[in-house]
Amino acid sequence: MQSDIKTLFDRISAAKHCVALTGAGVSTLSGIRDFRGKNGLYNDMDAEKMFDIDYFEQDPSFYYKTAGAFIYNADERPASIVHTTLGDMEKRGLVKAVITQNIDMLHQKGGSRRVIEVHGSPDPHYCLSCGGVRMSFAEAAAIVKKGEMPRCPNCGRALKPAITFFGERLPANALREAEAEASSADLMLVLGTSLTVYPAAGIPESALRHGGKLVIVNEGATPLDSRADMRFESLESVFKGLKELLG
Repeated sequence: MQSDIKTLFDRISAAKHCVALTGAGVSTLSGIRDFRGKNGLYNDMDAEKMFDIDYFEQDPSFYYKTAGAFIYNADERPASIVHTTLGDMEKRGLVKAVITQNIDMLHQKGGSRRVIEVHGSPDPHYCLSCGGVRMSFAEAAAIVKKGEMPRCPNCGRALKPAITFFGERLPANALREAEAEASSADLMLVLGTSLTVYPAAGIPESALRHGGKLVIVNEGATPLDSRADMRFESLESVFKGLKELLG
C-alpha cells in the first residue's frame, strides 16, 4: 500500500496539469453525511424535497428547517486531511484546480483557492424576485441558527442559497471551467465520488478523451474503475501517506 502511495505521489509530482474531482466522500471525513451512502441523508430525510426548487418556492421554511444542521453548521466543522492536503498541493503547484460536487465550502477552508463548484454554493444567498439582492453565507447562517429565514429587504421573500436545486440548471460558468480543466488534465484525481450523478460524473470521461490518466480513490466501485490507472479504497489512508510525502 505504501509503495503504491509513493507511486501515486511521484505521478502527481510529474504531472504537468493535475486536477482533482471531489464528491461527498471527501467531506464525510469532516463529519458531514453524504446523500446516498449507507448512512446518507436519503435514509432518514426527504433530501430530494429539501433541494427541490418547486417545493422551495411553495414553502422555503421546509428547506431551512431541514437543512439547518446539514448546511448552516458546516462552517463549524474542520477541513479534513483530504481538504488540507489538496490545499497544500495547490500551494506547491502540484494540483491546478479542484472541481467539486460538494456544497460545504470545506475546500476553501482547507486552503484551496482554485475551486470550481459544479453544484453551486451556499455563498451567497439571493432573492428569486429582486435582482442584485445578495447575502453572504455567514450572514444567512447567523439568521438560520436563530430559527429564522434570511429574507429579501425589498420584497420580504425568503432568500435562496446559490446551491443548484433539483429543477435548476447547473451553473454554466462552473461547468465550462470544469470542462476546460478536465480537457487540460494529464492526471485527474477522482476522490470520494461514485460517479453516478451527471453531468458532473462525465467530467473524468472528458479527461480520458483528451489523453488524461485517472486515479480513483473511493469507498465502493465506480463505472470508470476499469479505465483508471490506479485505484484505492481509503481516502484517509491515501492522503495520510501523501501528506507525509509532502513533508
